[in-house]
Amino acid sequence: MNQTDPLISSRPALARARNLLSAEKPEAAAREVMNHLRRHPGDPEGLTMLGSIANRLGALEQAQQFLRQAIAAGARGPDARRELAAVYNQQQRPVEALALMEELEREVSDLAIPSARSALLDKLGRHDEALELQQQLVEQAGDTHPDLLIPLGHILRAMGRVDEAVAAYRRAAGADFEFGEAWWGLASIKRKVLTDQDLEMIARGIEVAIDPRNSAPLHFAMAKALHDRERHAEAFAHYAKGNAQRAESLKYDPAELTAEITEIERTIDADFIARLPQEPVGDGAIPIFIVSLPRSGSTLLEQMLGSHPALEPVGELPYGPAILRSAIELATRRGSMTVPQLTRTLTDDQARVLGEDYLRRAAEHRRSDSPFFIDKLPHNWSNLLFLKQILPQARFLDIRRNAMDCCFSNYTQLFSSAHASSFDLTHIGRSYVDYVRLMAHLDGVAPGLVHHIDYAAMVDDPEPQLRPALAYLGLHWDPAILQFHKLDRVVRTPSSEQVRRPLNRDGVDIWKPYAQWLDPLRDVLGPLADA
Repeated sequence: MNQTDPLISSRPALARARNLLSAEKPEAAAREVMNHLRRHPGDPEGLTMLGSIANRLGALEQAQQFLRQAIAAGARGPDARRELAAVYNQQQRPVEALALMEELEREVSDLAIPSARSALLDKLGRHDEALELQQQLVEQAGDTHPDLLIPLGHILRAMGRVDEAVAAYRRAAGADFEFGEAWWGLASIKRKVLTDQDLEMIARGIEVAIDPRNSAPLHFAMAKALHDRERHAEAFAHYAKGNAQRAESLKYDPAELTAEITEIERTIDADFIARLPQEPVGDGAIPIFIVSLPRSGSTLLEQMLGSHPALEPVGELPYGPAILRSAIELATRRGSMTVPQLTRTLTDDQARVLGEDYLRRAAEHRRSDSPFFIDKLPHNWSNLLFLKQILPQARFLDIRRNAMDCCFSNYTQLFSSAHASSFDLTHIGRSYVDYVRLMAHLDGVAPGLVHHIDYAAMVDDPEPQLRPALAYLGLHWDPAILQFHKLDRVVRTPSSEQVRRPLNRDGVDIWKPYAQWLDPLRDVLGPLADA
């Protein structure tokens, strides 16, 4: 008579949890796993599954806790460590994730693991190592894995090796004509790369693509190619379709940001600003945050300031939002909490610990001993008060571009979900309005906290705009700033080619050929549309 495996019979709750997960019921699955763990405390399999469910639900701090417990309890196989590496990556802890990936790579034969390690090396600014590893993976896999060629193209493009990047994207598109990300990689190059034959292939891809992860970038690529040919009506039609698909998948709600800015206007006054910590944290490092909406000229400003010998540009560091997210998650275990509420309840000691955490993570990207470094992550604008609270020595530079140019430029860019407002003209317009509201309020309650720079004026005549910015930072003018396009550095933004050219007005009035379709944007911007 066959006997039932005691390992299986003792885990019926885990079997039920797996079935519930297959039915897209993660909360019910979590309850089954917790019932199992009450009967089997410290069971590695149960802890691993609970950590995976918490990750799926976005409870990253809890996921990290359960997965670390599973590993400490002797979890077998790679699952717990692989899941923990994914959690660390989402928490923007690339050092910790990299250590796990290196461990897994020695045990598991899976191209996804070294590819993830390459991405982590690139995120940490170790671009040469990332490039070498990604090239090895492409050589090993050939053109059968176009998903390996895309990150290779991205690394090469960021390093200024644009022709090689184009070749990598073309290989990916050649391997799978439906692979939208390859075509968008080509289209997003700041020169006319796509041929008429390419347009025929993109059109074929649009006809057959079912998954929006392919069809949306195909529409964006077609729109950019048509824009380059001045076929603006057709281009806008494809921009509209690509953006609609991305908006549908993300379900962004602009009311949340509007409510947050309204709460700041209502609750943050000059007395609150005066009570913020004053003593610098860390070992003397002074972060300079360039705060703006995306596509406002922040990469150009960073490149120009980064040419000053006292300023080190380190790109877009994701650590401010990640630390804020973790703090909110820990705080909401005691009930729901908004970001303004967090800033009002955070103690000075808690703020100092969070500031030290930011500086520790940022230090992984530093290559000079200058105290000043530039973090240009655009959406730090909405985290500005939190950053000032945890980093009293921080400085803030706001660069502002014409509202119509800025918002329409966002609409034409295939961003990640981090810029979820960009896929709807009304949503991006509301973000611009909220951004201006916050800056105006801060100017009223904390004059001098933020220094403002006019993008168009900087392009026309940079010195009158940048001299006061340097004075705000306590630095003298240096003519090297005007030779910014000669600065040899990796630039990981859509403007990577533009900042390697002398100043130009290519980004001015880009919305005008599309004016007849932009009434929804004009309506939400109101007076800002003509400012």
